[in-house]
Formats: sequence, structure tokens, C-alpha cells
Amino acid sequence: MGEHLYTYDNPPNKRHLQQIGEVLQRNGVIAISTGTSWAFCVDPASKKAITRLTQLKPGHPTNVPFSLLCRDISMATQVTVIDGGAFRVLNRVWPGPFTVLLASHQKLPRLLRTKRSVVGVRIPDEPLAMAIVDQFGGPLLVSSVPRTAAGSLPTMGYEVYEAFGNRIDLVVDLGAELPGVETTVIDMVHGTPEVIREGAGDLGLI
Repeated sequence: MGEHLYTYDNPPNKRHLQQIGEVLQRNGVIAISTGTSWAFCVDPASKKAITRLTQLKPGHPTNVPFSLLCRDISMATQVTVIDGGAFRVLNRVWPGPFTVLLASHQKLPRLLRTKRSVVGVRIPDEPLAMAIVDQFGGPLLVSSVPRTAAGSLPTMGYEVYEAFGNRIDLVVDLGAELPGVETTVIDMVHGTPEVIREGAGDLGLI
């Protein structure tokens, strides 16, 4: 079984952050809060970790790459192409519950050992998630924890641990209940924002 780690974020526990970083560096899979829902995170350059993540989500379309969790827009520019128009939109919706599809940067294959023309990026309004990205030192590959048998997204850490604790390494839990709502997905590959999936977040910001 993996570990169910209760922690805090004001400020984050440095020892816990170091532990989380070490798990990620060892091809581990962790589950964290992203503010509105739970998500699995792995090292995007680890084939072993990505394989494990894929096995956790057998229903995930094979032609839809997992998203990247970034610290800020500056980090996002290392893996995507963001022009002035896109920046103005992103500056309104991030940090927040929005996944934005953007054209990949030419440096992406070298940075993350993957080739793709479109990258989904998330910058949640969740201080602990951002501290974990800082600790890791770069973007993380991220995907929402699947719905329960009842059809709802898990809202508590113990639910994630009960369902996946035997297949992941760490559930990082602040002890708070989440809304259990998916992100809103916006396609900005061609410049004009297009809502692909409506979820959490104020669409008026777009």
C-alpha cells in the first residue's frame, strides 16, 4: 500500500515536500488536491510513471495526452507557445480551475521526452500543488482521479486512498473536502478561446 500523508500548506511542511519530490523522482504516482478535484501526478519524463498513470485510467482516450501542471505562465511558456492575445486570457483564468489547450513549444521534446502538437496546461489555485511543482523543479504530468462507482468525483483524500492506495505511492491530503468538479477545458490552439468542456470556473473570465 502507498502512504496517506496528512500535511498542511500555510506554510507547506518542508520535510513533506522533500518526501513528495523523492517519490516523484523514483517513478512514483501521487494524488493531490487541485482545488476543485483530486488528480494523479507523475514525472512527465518517466516512462514507467506514465505507464502506471495510464493503467490507473483505462478509460482515458489513447489519443488524448495527459495535461501538464505548471507553476505559472512563465513555466507554461517553456512547454507551449503563448502569444500576446493568449497571455491576456491566461492571465485572467490562471490560477484557477481551467485546463487550456495550447500549441506545444519546440523545446517540449527535449524537456519532457515527448512529441505532441497540443499541450493541455493547468495552473490551479492551490498553494500546496504549486509548492510541489516548485519542489520538483518543473511541470508535472497530471490527470484527474476517476469517478467513483457511484459516478461522482471523489471529494475526500480517504476516498482516493481507499480506491487507489494499493496502486499509487502517496495521497497528499490537507484534510479538506473538495467540490468534486472537473476543470473547464478551453482550446486556444488557434488563438480564439473555445470552451470544449464546461466545469468549474467563471466563463465570464474568458
